[in-house]
This record gives sequence, structure tokens and C-alpha cells, in this order.
Amino acid sequence: MADANRIIERLQLQPHPEGGWYRETWRADAANGERAGGTAIHFLLEAGQRSHWHKVDAAEIWLFHAGDPLRLSLSAGEAGPVRGVVLGSDVLAGHAVQHVVLPGEWQAAEPGPVAQFGYSLVSCVVVPGFDFAGFTLAPEGWAPGGQT
Repeated sequence: MADANRIIERLQLQPHPEGGWYRETWRADAANGERAGGTAIHFLLEAGQRSHWHKVDAAEIWLFHAGDPLRLSLSAGEAGPVRGVVLGSDVLAGHAVQHVVLPGEWQAAEPGPVAQFGYSLVSCVVVPGFDFAGFTLAPEGWAPGGQT
């Protein structure tokens, strides 16, 4: 975890409410209190951490950067089904280097299935810009369709 700690420090990441570490790196200018046109964050999950089930009212683009592959779980609705995408650097093994989560789509993430580095580092770009007013965090232990 030494590398994860060094990356957290170097990127000046802070604890994220849904789990993991983050820092907002860009927010498009907005006129007169309007919602920003877009935002971007660095997001790091250490081995054993999880981005708990949540949804955002805007499109979110996940971009893989470094570390272990990241398993992104997705569901269009509360009843499921849940489908998965693995973000990672090995495109020949089927990893995606980016994935778009649609507005209102439930999502959760965790490092894996391979654990070599002890962390996964991604960026997330939200369009229109992320606003906590449009963020819904599911209760702990909840998953679409009652899956765990």
C-alpha cells in the first residue's frame, strides 16, 4: 500500500463519501450560479475499498490510469440486472480503458479481479458538472435486485 499512500499524498486526495479517495481537478466556469458544464476528479480505491452503490443525474465517464483493474458494476434500475465492466490497461484481455455511465444509472466500483498493486487509479468526468444535489448514495448493503 506504500504506492497508494504516495499517490494519495502526491495527488492531494481526500476521503470520498462513497468510499476511496478523490480530488476535483476541473470545474468548467458557469455563469450566474448555473451548473458547471463539466467536472473532473482523480479517484483512487485501495485494495479492500469500494465505491458503494450510487447514482448521479449526469453522464459520467470513467478513465483508467494506473494500478489494478477496476470492476465497475452497473444497473439501469433498482430491480437489476447488474452488469459489469472491467477498466484496466490490458485491452487485449478485454479491459476497457474508459466507460460511460448514463445519467441515473446505478454504479459501484472495486479493485479487481487482479490485485498486484493494491490500488486502482481512475479519473471521472461528469457532464453536466457534478453537483451533490444530483447524487444519491444507496443505503449500506443495498444492491440492485437484492444482489450483493
